[in-house]
Amino acid sequence: MGTPGTRIAVIFATAQGSTRDIAEYFGQDLTARGAEVVVAGVNHAPQLTGFDAIVLGSAIHHREFLPPAASFIRAHADILATKRVWLFSVGLGPALVGPLGRRLGRKVPKEIAALRALIAPEDYHAFAGHYERAGVDFKARTIYRVLGGMRYGDLRDWADIAAWSAKIGESLGLPQTAVTIVRP
Repeated sequence: MGTPGTRIAVIFATAQGSTRDIAEYFGQDLTARGAEVVVAGVNHAPQLTGFDAIVLGSAIHHREFLPPAASFIRAHADILATKRVWLFSVGLGPALVGPLGRRLGRKVPKEIAALRALIAPEDYHAFAGHYERAGVDFKARTIYRVLGGMRYGDLRDWADIAAWSAKIGESLGLPQTAVTIVRP
């Protein structure tokens, strides 16, 4: 472990595609660093026994991982606890800039904290995703604004995503890449 050829599974649960895009970025970046990477949704996840490391992420709805991701973690907790695991989420929290929103957005929800405690990942990171105004009712838009949501659309911070991927690569002893990965 810790050399090119390291086998990594990047597993995700997505609602509208933001989490999948981020997972695919991790897959491309870690592959460019020399790892053997499989990217898959939780419903099509490979057997975990053949991997040196796992990067696992989910969209957040109602301050919880999507049910398929939470079920996957609970069902595979024994093996995940023995692997090098990085856990990430995609939601609105990191995009909130108001005083209340910043505090709430940076706090790890108790349901996610419980899953994190179950498998003891090397790191957990929350990323912002997409939030489109279309189809969102007035009450939800008002709450978003009160909490400090400043804009709609693609709220992902690709520099932060790239930095976290690089941190995973460094932790696994993978070489830095000179290849620039084009984000979606």
